[in-house]
Amino acid sequence: MTKFLAPMLMAAGLLVAGGAQAQTVGIATSNPGSLFHNIGTAVAKAANDAGINATIQPATSPNQYMPLVNNNDVEFGVGNLEEFNYALTGEAWFEPAGVNDKLRVVGLIMPIKEAIFVRKDSDIMTIADLKGKPMVDGYTAQQTILPQLDAIYATAGLTRADMQPVQVPSVVAGADAFVAGDSVGFIFAHGAGKVREADAAVGGIRALGVPDTPEAVAAIRQHWKTGYVVKMEPGPANPGVLEPGTYIAYPQLVFTNADVSEDIVYEMTKVIYSSKDSMKATFPPFGAFNPDEMVGETHGAEYHPGAIRFYKEIGIWKE
Repeated sequence: MTKFLAPMLMAAGLLVAGGAQAQTVGIATSNPGSLFHNIGTAVAKAANDAGINATIQPATSPNQYMPLVNNNDVEFGVGNLEEFNYALTGEAWFEPAGVNDKLRVVGLIMPIKEAIFVRKDSDIMTIADLKGKPMVDGYTAQQTILPQLDAIYATAGLTRADMQPVQVPSVVAGADAFVAGDSVGFIFAHGAGKVREADAAVGGIRALGVPDTPEAVAAIRQHWKTGYVVKMEPGPANPGVLEPGTYIAYPQLVFTNADVSEDIVYEMTKVIYSSKDSMKATFPPFGAFNPDEMVGETHGAEYHPGAIRFYKEIGIWKE
């Protein structure tokens, strides 16, 4: 058992009428401060409030914990759809370990909205202004980040080779390198705890937008095929968004293993669907979550039968 996993308590089943003891389930996330840790924390709180004993199981990145969910070492996980499908088929950075064909979808949630952030008082105003500057790179423990950087740079006709690489293992370490002054910027998801921490540490940050044009979307999809562009407004939930702008976005999801009990997955799906307000209170970006969009295009990934049962009951399932 990997060292960051808490023991799995296998009880008799999920909560039933009369208040029987619930099974303890794990939710795999990336490290504290990351978007996926924030999401997993919100989901776990909602689950516990509903009587499902859920614990967070953090790892460095999805390329470490998706195989753990595939092996049923942890029952649930949160991640992005593109990386989930790479894990499922054993492509890209998952290729050495092979396929993870027991992964199943629980539901799509709000998209990741992502940016490269720089200091607010910097003269870097656009992605093009990053050319020749020291920028985070490497991501040895979180290889999903490299094609995301490629996608953002491509909207300005740049590549990672146009930067001075600052080697970091993960997005959290990348934000730390930025705060330390080693890099002029860092890539992160809007609204994550680490973005707020960096904003406070340097006296303000600016999110660099990408163009909202067909050419920019085509450039993004050369590197990140589920990517698209969304508009964001300034506000307390969006540190670094100093004016209305457009940014890269892509779907994210809660997932599980094919062998997890249908009843467990049914109950967890129901909790997520019905707990928007609770999850938003824990993590404000859940304000963009639309429960009726938990069923959507998964680019070939299968839903778990327990999730399908719930969606059929409420009438939103699409074959």
